[in-house]
Amino acid sequence: VQLQAFGGGLVQAGGSQRLSCTASGRTLRKYVMGWFCQAPGKEREFVAADTSSGGNTYYADSVKGRFTISRDNAKNTMYLQMNSLKPEDTAVYYCASVSSWLYSGHYYLDEEYDSWGQGTLVTVSS
Repeated sequence: VQLQAFGGGLVQAGGSQRLSCTASGRTLRKYVMGWFCQAPGKEREFVAADTSSGGNTYYADSVKGRFTISRDNAKNTMYLQMNSLKPEDTAVYYCASVSSWLYSGHYYLDEEYDSWGQGTLVTVSS
């Protein structure tokens, strides 16, 4: 599956932003989906994952209560709703997927995923 992430931009601290990730080639229904981010000078890290079309969602501690992952299988699109944004959320955000039959349970590891979008930059100003 090919992924494309978009929706990044400049937002003030405390504001909201919604990222989208569209998939082409296969339906998302049978895929585990995730969001990762990479801040300047840092390694890519886990943000959120949806392992069963919304039935099971997981979040990094740093974004719990502020970010929400969701998907619309009919539109082959995944979302990351980001609220109460902080300057430390500034990063390039990547969407990723892995087919359910290849998923080994490590939703928080980037090596679990085999398809990645190109990334979209979110900049949060203080």
